[in-house]
Amino acid sequence: MAVVTQYVVIRDGAEKMTFTSKAEADAHDKILDMAEALNPLIKSSELFTDEQQLEDMALFLAKERENVLIALGAKKPKKPKTEKTSAEKAEAAKPTDKESTKAA
Repeated sequence: MAVVTQYVVIRDGAEKMTFTSKAEADAHDKILDMAEALNPLIKSSELFTDEQQLEDMALFLAKERENVLIALGAKKPKKPKTEKTSAEKAEAAKPTDKESTKAA
């Protein structure tokens, strides 16, 4: 028989999600906290009359917080890593003049 540790996120007495790692459960709980904090702000816009749409938008914005911060200019986007071409790799592998004179 196997023993499995599970982490359950419970909000307002209802089970929201179950995770196998504490870090994942904490991350989801943090997203729910952010969505809860965004709810009054979004509600004040009066753009959403349906409560479910309001909650869905708050949850979406919380999940996409990195992109929201970038869009607001509060955070800079990460630069994508570019792979070196084979010519650049060969050039980087060549010994410099100093290195070749030391070997001689």
